[in-house]
Amino acid sequence: MEQVGRYGKERKIGLTLGKFAPLHKGHQYMIETAIEEMDEVIVLIYDCPETTDIPLPVRSNWLRTLYPSVKVLEAWDGPTEIGDTLEIKQMHENYILGLLNGTKITHFYSSEFYGDHMSQALHAVDRRVDEKRSHVPVSGTKVRSNSYAYRSFLHPVVYKDLITKVVMVGAPSTGKSTLAERLATEFKTVWMPEYGREYWEEHQENRRLTKVQLVDIAKGHLVREELLIPKANKYLFVDTNAITTYLFSQDYHGETHPELAALADQASNRYDLVFLCEDDIPYEDTWDRSGDVHRKVFQKKVKADLLQRKIPFISLRGTVEQRVGKVKEILEKFEKYLGLGALC
Repeated sequence: MEQVGRYGKERKIGLTLGKFAPLHKGHQYMIETAIEEMDEVIVLIYDCPETTDIPLPVRSNWLRTLYPSVKVLEAWDGPTEIGDTLEIKQMHENYILGLLNGTKITHFYSSEFYGDHMSQALHAVDRRVDEKRSHVPVSGTKVRSNSYAYRSFLHPVVYKDLITKVVMVGAPSTGKSTLAERLATEFKTVWMPEYGREYWEEHQENRRLTKVQLVDIAKGHLVREELLIPKANKYLFVDTNAITTYLFSQDYHGETHPELAALADQASNRYDLVFLCEDDIPYEDTWDRSGDVHRKVFQKKVKADLLQRKIPFISLRGTVEQRVGKVKEILEKFEKYLGLGALC
């Protein structure tokens, strides 16, 4: 029985496919064109470890987030060969037909040579979109070569997943701010200062803040952090996070507001790398701090919390130069989606 679409005719089902490594505005233009023209759109996305380290679920999530009406099919075991030979064409055709499991495709969307043979195999209309890249002059290869230079072609949802977020934690006066700012200069990117210090200077009474105000700090810090991500060049260096604010609440009040506890839990997996700035540098005794003895105790609490949460961290000791050198050494080996295993 013929399926009826929105115009009272045969239901139009469009298919497009790709690696989306990463998803850029050229891909989006094609998908959005299909959404405009079709009753239903299916996007098939390949696992492609030979092209990108970004996991398939991350790339699939971009599509599902930006286009909730689209059906996303994950091709975990799809062919990796690319070319214009009969054998390779048939390999892809058979795989896609098997994955569709009988779904009738009426239009095949692409901007590549394979639009011809794939549409024939599907018995569908060959719908080419911006084949000459004149509407959106970009390619995945260009973006992968320098995502910062081509960030205007990337949706913020995508770009934020390309940035390695590096956070510095530790007790007061352990050099976090100095290090984060210096690293941002070294890597020609931006850094996130500790929002809590700014907030504290404006709102403190008798050197204390309420539990609700500490929630405001954690939330305000995150808002500013998110605003900086689109400006970041591969790395975003962050001074302090919600876990430190949580520990301050425990220190001030002996307890924590539930919302702050939740934000601290979220911070447990928000950052790609966590560096613990040790207290082996001279204590800077300013009026807003509680003394070197308290610094040592607070430092123990920070480390214990990291261990309790099972957050991998790297300790930094020595001078600013030594600490910068250690971080640069780590970052030279670290790849965001390969994890700490890449350092071994």
